[in-house]
Amino acid sequence: MQDVFTSKSKNRSGPAEYGEEVRLPRKEVVRRLRERNEPIRLFGESDEDSMLRLKDLEIQEPEVNVGFRNDLKAAMDKIDEEFMNEVAKGEHSPTKNATDIKIADDGTTLDDIRKLSEGGGEKNPNVTREVISKFIKFMMRRWAEELNRRSLEEKITQKGKLDRGTYVQTEDYLKSLFQKLRNKSLQDDISANLFKIIVYSLDGEYVRANEVFLQMAIGNAPWPIGVTAVGIHSRPGREKVFTQMIAHVLNDETQRKYIQGFKRLMTKMQQLYPGDPSRSVEYNAVAPLRPSGGM
Repeated sequence: MQDVFTSKSKNRSGPAEYGEEVRLPRKEVVRRLRERNEPIRLFGESDEDSMLRLKDLEIQEPEVNVGFRNDLKAAMDKIDEEFMNEVAKGEHSPTKNATDIKIADDGTTLDDIRKLSEGGGEKNPNVTREVISKFIKFMMRRWAEELNRRSLEEKITQKGKLDRGTYVQTEDYLKSLFQKLRNKSLQDDISANLFKIIVYSLDGEYVRANEVFLQMAIGNAPWPIGVTAVGIHSRPGREKVFTQMIAHVLNDETQRKYIQGFKRLMTKMQQLYPGDPSRSVEYNAVAPLRPSGGM
């Protein structure tokens, strides 16, 4: 019987991690089976048999239940794991450094981004992408500095962990956007709208920035799916008009995540750098946080 299982395992094809040289740990096999709501072990099944069963399941349905994963819970679990690792390295007691977020400071300021944005726009897409990248990095750094300034007692509370979990989740959401910026594969209309949002935010025009965001996220058309033209001949500029009606947040899960992450940075921008109330958006009546320096 053992020869039968051996021959089957050699003949089955699949990902490299299931090869003869590399074996998945039992803990990882159990985690993936539970994620798929599958029994972790059938009657008379060995560890190798359950690993091969998992392989067959992942080949048949590689992306099962991906949309139902709780990203925020995963981010908070990651925080707890990092915290315990930091505590284990020290004296087995919580320290301020164990709860701090590691910050990479490149020295960029809002004035630098504002000056750089003067040369951006449709005529210079490279500068536009650089402005978007620097703005995101700057806001993530300012957000992290705000979280690190909290007291240790506040950080280890449930709300403190939730705030940091939101930061980690946003950081993960924006990774795909950074990749598109590096590869120059970000759609032109999304890039243009993000650039407009940044320019308006730098000028304290948060209402206008929010209007551009809504246009980018949900589009202008109430029902963007359906007939787009009823005539025989296409009208000039039809493609441009249709592009403005696309609901980008509904296109796919990746776009939804980085658009949501960017929205959180817009909220944080207004909290850290409040402007005229008549040009600001009320974000759940959150009191603005006065920054150390002005805009």
